[in-house]
Amino acid sequence: MTARILIIEDEALVALELRFVLEDLGHDVVGVAADSRQAEDIIRTSDVDLALVDIHLSDGPTGIELGRHLGQDHRVAVLFMTANPGMVRNGVAGTIGVLSKPTDERAVRTAVDYALGKRAGTPPPMAPPELQLFG
Repeated sequence: MTARILIIEDEALVALELRFVLEDLGHDVVGVAADSRQAEDIIRTSDVDLALVDIHLSDGPTGIELGRHLGQDHRVAVLFMTANPGMVRNGVAGTIGVLSKPTDERAVRTAVDYALGKRAGTPPPMAPPELQLFG
């Protein structure tokens, strides 16, 4: 399943690696944002199926609120990717879950497949072990 994916990550090398992984999997990366303003600009001009959102962006710890906004107001499937998964351990309304960084290509692929399946109403029966699901 090909999807339009937004990467919200302020570490350029991490964002670039994610982009390569996602494009190798056949997805369309509609943009990369390092802060909430850039993410909002992209979401206004692009159809997005899934957003991979870091919690700490270049404008501070704005990723949690941004993820909530994308999931609830824009109906985008949202996966957090962070080295601080405890910051969202209680879940975030409108989002799917959190993938701990550092991660590998297989974990990204299975988490993205799960999130896209969930968005389409047909998630795999089990989430990948690296993905902590919310509610």
